[in-house]
Amino acid sequence: MIKINKLEIENVKRVKAVKIEPTPNGLTLVGGKNNQGKTSVLDAIAWALGGNKYRPSQASRDGSVIPPYLHITLSNGLIVERKGKNSDLKVLDPNGQKGGQQLLDSFVEELAIDLPKFMNASNKEKANILLRIIGVGQQLHEFEVKEQEVYNRRHTIGQIADQKAKFAKEQIYFPDAPKEPISASDLIQQQQGILAKNGENQRKRQRLTQIQAAYDQQQRELERLEALLNEAHIKRAQFAEDLDIAKKDALDLLDESTEELQANIRQIDEINRKVRANLDKDKAETDASDYRVQYDQLTTEINDIRSQKAELLTNANLPLPGLSVDDGELIYNGQRWDNMSGSDQLKVSTAIVRKLKPDCGFILLDKLEQMDMESLQEFGQWLESEGLQAIATRVSTGEECSIIIEDGYVAGQEGIQLQQPPGEIDPGPTWKAGEF
Repeated sequence: MIKINKLEIENVKRVKAVKIEPTPNGLTLVGGKNNQGKTSVLDAIAWALGGNKYRPSQASRDGSVIPPYLHITLSNGLIVERKGKNSDLKVLDPNGQKGGQQLLDSFVEELAIDLPKFMNASNKEKANILLRIIGVGQQLHEFEVKEQEVYNRRHTIGQIADQKAKFAKEQIYFPDAPKEPISASDLIQQQQGILAKNGENQRKRQRLTQIQAAYDQQQRELERLEALLNEAHIKRAQFAEDLDIAKKDALDLLDESTEELQANIRQIDEINRKVRANLDKDKAETDASDYRVQYDQLTTEINDIRSQKAELLTNANLPLPGLSVDDGELIYNGQRWDNMSGSDQLKVSTAIVRKLKPDCGFILLDKLEQMDMESLQEFGQWLESEGLQAIATRVSTGEECSIIIEDGYVAGQEGIQLQQPPGEIDPGPTWKAGEF
């Protein structure tokens, strides 16, 4: 990985003259009070390596008649220099061959010199950058679209199931009502059958009356017609037999009541209302059960999709153990971005930057004063373990700082001259990170 071995800056923004040799592995912390030139150091490095799109709007230091001067020596032997009235770029390799911005762009990652661009991006943008560089963005997007589609279907099914269950619960149930609606025509037909049977009974009663009248008449005929006595006796005997039969028939007759049918006919609307209510309740309960089955099936489908997503990310070449993507957001050790510590956020950002361009072994970080000492130390140790270099600023003059910037100089370098025509005074010693 390519790192910054030395840097010399003169007359850039608030910097007057600064020479630094950052530590190759770990954190070089540029400290100082506000408005002393700390951020100007990082801006100068970004300009030198990133091109004129990083040129400060007011690059020259106020009050200086000498144009900005930038000189950076990289670990691969390249020397990057900007000087002169137009701050022209010059890149020389160890063999003396010249290069330009295109050579620097081949290994300098843009986010390494502009890390806030990544850290201030939305959660979705961060996740998309990671997915793009590990090559699973499209597949994961397809899984997420499918998962969202199934989730929406399941949500709708769940709502319908809840509505059906609520509707069934609110319905009144009539346990004494029949299972099917009653037909008025059936009841009327039953009533007509009973009335016909009762009419037949009435005819038999009338027949009994008629026979009785005939018997009585014949009895009188016996008194009037003695001459016809024998014949009358025969007829009377016949009528007597008929009378016995008629009496027996009439004795066993029992008329059926139509009161219940008449009541049912009168109450048919009410009965059918109860039947329909029961049927509606049964159907609602059945529908709710069916929708719950569909809901459970969709839940299984969602879990399968999530398993495929997890397997896809598990098998991907992620830049940091414990780093993943869930629901379009970065996850590190189970925490989303806004729940990560400052140290973890820097680890994740740095690891992703390194993955974007593995040859870029350094990053620039501004304003680390929000991090406590423990987090700084933890981040620095992680950088060393990964063989990465970070140059950062912090509003502090404490011993955690590698160097202190005061009024545009590294403390102890005040008054040194960096840009010199041949033959003039030597610019003096180079200050290495950690010597202060």
